[in-house]
Amino acid sequence: MLDEEKWFTEICEEAGSAFSLRIERKLHEEHTPYQRIEIYETTDFGNLMVIDGFIMLSARDNFFYHEMMAHPVLFTHPDPKRVCIIGGGDCGTLREVLRHKGVKKVWQIEIDEQVTRLAERYFPELCEANADPRVKFRFTDGIEWMRQAKADSLDIVIVDSTDPIGPAEGLFTEAFYRDCLNALSDGGLLIQQSESPLIHMDILLPMRKAMAAAGAADVKTLFFPQCVYPSGWWSATLARKGGPIEGFRHKDVAKRAFPTRYYNEAIHQAALAMPAFFLERVRG
Repeated sequence: MLDEEKWFTEICEEAGSAFSLRIERKLHEEHTPYQRIEIYETTDFGNLMVIDGFIMLSARDNFFYHEMMAHPVLFTHPDPKRVCIIGGGDCGTLREVLRHKGVKKVWQIEIDEQVTRLAERYFPELCEANADPRVKFRFTDGIEWMRQAKADSLDIVIVDSTDPIGPAEGLFTEAFYRDCLNALSDGGLLIQQSESPLIHMDILLPMRKAMAAAGAADVKTLFFPQCVYPSGWWSATLARKGGPIEGFRHKDVAKRAFPTRYYNEAIHQAALAMPAFFLERVRG
């Protein structure tokens, strides 16, 4: 919500907390068939995208999220060539995936085309790779698209979703994960944003269990900062089809031919370390 002093505030009722950004002006607002999208210009965080009252990204800090959604999974797989992104309409994760020259084809499946069109207008830096010939955009229901995907047709699935509300609710189910795993080749990897480990364990733990129940051979959660999201601490959960998740390609990370602002070899290793309270809950 935007108050009369021009502070946009997202209230997190379940945590008894709130986060605010000072606004210069509202740039855009519209109701699509799926959701309400607002774009603001902030005083210090660049442009801001808000969907149904929840902060999706800011120009200043989105690199934490987009790099951690893309590079850990791509550097964990031995040779990723075929990638599908479910959601991710702002195209920041897509941009990071396309930095990997070994990737041959990427399908971006976003239910609301307006998210992408507004990102192209207000976050052009995130969309700079949208014309890459390796990309196939599909503006359709990601759940149904994955249900119809051919077996063994993908190496990596990235679920860059909103919170499990409305259109995104079905992306957090055992049935959806089973379809993802079916589409993956043996050794393929699935990664999904998995909310705040501090305040959303009621989402994160069932999500890990659903991935395992769907047939994932191993599940690991990675942790990273994200100051515009509730608690400022976020996570992504990684699942593998066939065998354990054993390390990542350290040498390839060290000699990567593209720039990153947050992700590197040490960050990848550190992100895999589970806090004591989290480990207790997982084992309990």
